[in-house]
Amino acid sequence: MNAAPLGVFDSGIGGLTVARALFERLPRESVIYYGDTARVPYGPKSPETVRRYSAEILAYLLYRGVKAVVVACNTSTAHALDYLQEHSPVPVVGVIEPGARAAVAATRRGAIGVIGTAGTIASGAYERAIKALRPDARVHAQSCPLFVPLVEEGWFDYPATELIAREYLEPLRKAGVDVLVLGCTHYPLLKPLLGRVMGPQVALVDSAEETAKAAAVELEARGLLAGGGSHDHLFVVSDDEQRFRNVGARFLGEKLKQVEVVPL
Repeated sequence: MNAAPLGVFDSGIGGLTVARALFERLPRESVIYYGDTARVPYGPKSPETVRRYSAEILAYLLYRGVKAVVVACNTSTAHALDYLQEHSPVPVVGVIEPGARAAVAATRRGAIGVIGTAGTIASGAYERAIKALRPDARVHAQSCPLFVPLVEEGWFDYPATELIAREYLEPLRKAGVDVLVLGCTHYPLLKPLLGRVMGPQVALVDSAEETAKAAAVELEARGLLAGGGSHDHLFVVSDDEQRFRNVGARFLGEKLKQVEVVPL
C-alpha cells in the first residue's frame, strides 16, 4: 500500500474528465492535477515542444512526490509518452492505448472511427495503437477542432453544436464505423449528443473511463494502491486560476476546492 498522491496532467482543463473517472474508480487515492493553462492548447504545437512541456510537468509532479503519473492529454500521450516512460522513475500511463484496446474489443466489423484535436489526429497515434492490436482494422480519423471551445463554453447540447457535430461526423457515418473513440478529454461531455448523431448502432469509447481502468490495474499490479484513510485532491495550474475554477466545475461536476498557481 502506498499513500503518496497520484499525478495527473493535461494541457489545460479537459483532463479533468480523466481526473473525475479516477476519483470514481479509485476513491481512496489522493490526486495532484496539473493543468498547463498558460500554454494551452498543445494540439497545434510541434512534437518537440509538446515533449518539452510534458517533461517539465513530469519533473514538477515528481518533485511533489507522486507515485505514478497519468498523462490525461491525448496530444502529450501521442508525442511524449515514450519519452516520459523512459525518463520517469514512477509508472506513466497515457490515454491512447486504453482507448485503442477498448475500441478493438468493441468493434464487430473492424471499422473504427477516431475523433480528436488536429494534433492528435495528425500524429496517427490512435491508428498505430489500434492496428498493433488488430492489423486488419479500418481506422477512420477526423479532427474536430471546434468541439473544445464549445465544451468549455458549456454548449454541450446546443443546436449549433449538433450542427457542427453532424458536419464533422458525416464522413465516419458514411464509412460505416461501428465504434467511435472520443480521442480528446473534452469530448466525454458531448457523449449524449455524439451518441444521438452517430446512432445506437455505434459504440462510443470514452478514453477517460478506459484510462482510469488502466491506471487502477497498473497501481494494483505494482502494489501502489492507497490503503484508505484520508485523501485529498490538489489542482495546480500555470495561469488563470479563476477561469480554471469556473470551467473546471463543469468537468468535475463539483467545485474545485484547492487550486494553486505554479508557472513552469
